[in-house]
Amino acid sequence: MRIGLITPEPGHPLLAAATALLTPRHRVEVVDPGSWGGASDEPESVGELADVYLLKARTPGALGLARHLEERGAPVVNAARATGLVQDRTAMARLALRAGLPFARTRTAPDLASLYAEGLPYPVVVKSRHSRRHDLVARVEDAAGLRALGEVWPGEPVVVQRFTENSGWDHKLWVIAGRVFAAVRRSELADPGRGPALPLPPGELPDGWAGLALRVGPVFGLWVYGVDVIDAGGGAPLIVDINAFPGVRGQAGAPEALAELAVRTAERGAVPAC
Repeated sequence: MRIGLITPEPGHPLLAAATALLTPRHRVEVVDPGSWGGASDEPESVGELADVYLLKARTPGALGLARHLEERGAPVVNAARATGLVQDRTAMARLALRAGLPFARTRTAPDLASLYAEGLPYPVVVKSRHSRRHDLVARVEDAAGLRALGEVWPGEPVVVQRFTENSGWDHKLWVIAGRVFAAVRRSELADPGRGPALPLPPGELPDGWAGLALRVGPVFGLWVYGVDVIDAGGGAPLIVDINAFPGVRGQAGAPEALAELAVRTAERGAVPAC
């Protein structure tokens, strides 16, 4: 089997470990989305198709490349549409709530300045509408804080969520083809220097949380994804973010699950329905 990795970082620990498992029997090829110049009239613009591609990148170029490969008939995990969907926090919240998931109520604004005259229910959490590296995620205590943040992030489309009191620890739940992995990490809202995620056996999660993570995949069409959850009180989960193809660092069994998913998808010649 030929397995393509759409990524500018093939040395990422999860990808590197999965590649080591695959290469004795399969050919793993790296496709850097930064080297692809856009869809071409030539059907072979990215060469001969691999049997499956793993999309470990979220840039516009990477999504465009993934869509191009899908149009040519190649299976891509996760699909470009699903990956793009969870990068829009407005669309993410809307779909999650419609599906009955316990997701933080989310309001969208074109920029912070449009909120200055409003009496928001402080404290609130403000995030960039479009998820990306080094985006805006901040707790805002009052109107003065909102104005100060607006000076740093002028013109940034945002979403606003009411701050939910919690322990200050995020539960990071990751899913790869139906296998749940978990860790806890200090929330960036509570501790900017929060340190690494600490592995947590899924069996030590509060009741129902692993099942909740598994519900997310079919809703968004994702096979490899992360769900950030906080305890909203009494073990009640509240989802505050979802992301496609996260790092899943330091999780025993994660590279094996990813390698198995790649081979299974390649053998089928299509991404199975979630």
